[in-house]
Amino acid sequence: MLKTVSIVIAVLIAGVLIFAATKPDTFRVQRAASIKAPPEKVFALINDFKRWDAWSPWEKKDPAMKRTWGAVTSGKGAMYAWDGNSDVGKGSMEIAESVPASRVALKLDFEKPFEGHNIVTFTLEPKGEVTNVTWAMQGPAPFITKVIQVFCDMDSMVGKDFEAGLANMKAVAEK
Repeated sequence: MLKTVSIVIAVLIAGVLIFAATKPDTFRVQRAASIKAPPEKVFALINDFKRWDAWSPWEKKDPAMKRTWGAVTSGKGAMYAWDGNSDVGKGSMEIAESVPASRVALKLDFEKPFEGHNIVTFTLEPKGEVTNVTWAMQGPAPFITKVIQVFCDMDSMVGKDFEAGLANMKAVAEK
């Protein structure tokens, strides 16, 4: 009986590992929203790390989070680091590209709960009185990430936070 159970467990583990190996080597999560505000107003919320507390969903998940800003907090080269509870982890961001009223790209590095190095982009597209904002994150999916993705879908996990952040951003920008 013990031998049979061991064989079944080994086959299940092998199946999970084989299935994980078929997952893509990269991931991408993306959400979009329409905000009734000029792109300059929306851009200012994204391009300045000190303004993220007004809309970022992670700021609300750990109000006691330790935050550190670089000497520059907005525009290309701006830095922001955080160390928080298990909901927000530990990591840092740097604005790698800042194109006024149209695009902000970030280097996002996680230390905890697991190491990760991703690129985040915010793209703003004016359409009359509305600004369409697209928030995307992409990065490599090492094997351990692929194994996790067998059980937890990255898009639905992170996508919910993006949706909440965009809703918060909309509320702030439309005031």
